[in-house]
Amino acid sequence: MARHPAQQRLFRELAAKYGLEVAQAFMAAVKDLTREVDFQKLLLALERRDLDAAMQALHIDRAAFQPLEAKLVEAFTAGGQGAVASMPAAVSIGFRFDPGNQRAAAIIREMAGTLITRLTQGEIDQARAFLADGMARGAGPRSVALDLVGRISRATGERTGGLIGLSGPYRDYVATARAELASGDPALMRNYLTRSRRDRTYDARVRAAIISRKPVPAETALTMTTRYAARLTQLRGEVIARTEGIPAIRAAKHEAYQQLVDDGRIDAMDIVRGWSTSQDGRQRDTHDAMNGQEVRGLDMPFTSPSGAQFRWPGDTSFGAPAAEVIACRCDEYLTIRKWPL
Repeated sequence: MARHPAQQRLFRELAAKYGLEVAQAFMAAVKDLTREVDFQKLLLALERRDLDAAMQALHIDRAAFQPLEAKLVEAFTAGGQGAVASMPAAVSIGFRFDPGNQRAAAIIREMAGTLITRLTQGEIDQARAFLADGMARGAGPRSVALDLVGRISRATGERTGGLIGLSGPYRDYVATARAELASGDPALMRNYLTRSRRDRTYDARVRAAIISRKPVPAETALTMTTRYAARLTQLRGEVIARTEGIPAIRAAKHEAYQQLVDDGRIDAMDIVRGWSTSQDGRQRDTHDAMNGQEVRGLDMPFTSPSGAQFRWPGDTSFGAPAAEVIACRCDEYLTIRKWPL
């Protein structure tokens, strides 16, 4: 069976390019959110215990994520154009991918719009919950504000290491890491040393604290958790890129072949789609079992041993759960095989 290495190489290159650029666009959005915080108004609102005013001082809205939305649209367009470039010349001469096609535009609008709405609402909900909890605990307003929006880096002049941009589980990781360093408990501090995104330049200080059975000094622990949070924010950007950006490329590849069918150049049943699993030892067991699975036409789904179904890797239109799609690095190859085989 021909695997069309040129097509696969092209889409690996697109995935690498937009995996990086989508992650960077997310990080830029997080910087914009933290940069636009009216810190003095936030402090005053927290001192007055006025939660609504505190939220207004954060200025969280979906416009901050516009560069991320634009980058997803760009990735989608590049995916469609790449699909055409990898089609056999016999069927693609004079054919162009149309991202403005009503169906294509609806696909990327839904993908990008859903993500941006989810990110915006998630930031609003989590910020409100964090500020409300800080008020309920009687925590110092300045401490609460800095933990949320980050502290200004002397090196860059930008706020970094705050909780804005982190998902709920990642925020929990930061809180647990902070508690481990402050505990003075050797077992808990040893657990901190298992965190893959920690700043390892501070490991010697943690080991010294373990030996002395004392907490890591507060100022050092603050720096460590600030850097840990910043690295988790970067990780979240990478996950978003793999879960949202790269699937946009795959969706566009699928759409390009649909447009080829709509143009009357081929019959949909002449298209064979195959699942290509990333074979690097980090692939899901279910996806490993799917490697080489082929289906005919554009509508028949791939099926995982778990029962989950997908139009392409990362697709959720058939109800595939998060466990089957988050950060999926598999790909779909498409080939044209005229009947009879």
